[in-house]
Amino acid sequence: MQAQQTQSYDIPLHDIKPIVEVQEYSLYYFLGVSLLVVILTCAIAYFIYLWFKRRNAFNIRKEHIKLLNSLDLNDTKRSAYAITMFGATFKDDSPRHQEMYANITNRLDMYKYKKSVEKFDSEVLGYIELYKGMIDV
Repeated sequence: MQAQQTQSYDIPLHDIKPIVEVQEYSLYYFLGVSLLVVILTCAIAYFIYLWFKRRNAFNIRKEHIKLLNSLDLNDTKRSAYAITMFGATFKDDSPRHQEMYANITNRLDMYKYKKSVEKFDSEVLGYIELYKGMIDV
């Protein structure tokens, strides 16, 4: 008969190391990259929004210069009122514009406030063209 051998569990194990906690940062990396992508997407969307907003914005100066250039100067009375009204948009651009606007409104007063008026004389037509040429949009 063989002698029963009893196994002892008290044997020290030298080649097995204790469990060590491993630092896992992949979740933080993922959250950081995701946040960066969201911020960049929002910034790009905002700039696209601004671009469309500026592109479709109503520009009163462009509209008034277009109306001034399309006036029928043969309709003297209506043109005198229109030049006075639309020209006021540009009068504050510079002191030269203010002076020219005051000059042209004084010259146009004789063509307003009357039932019937004559055609513009060549001097007034020259001032009107000069004022339209001064305008920058």
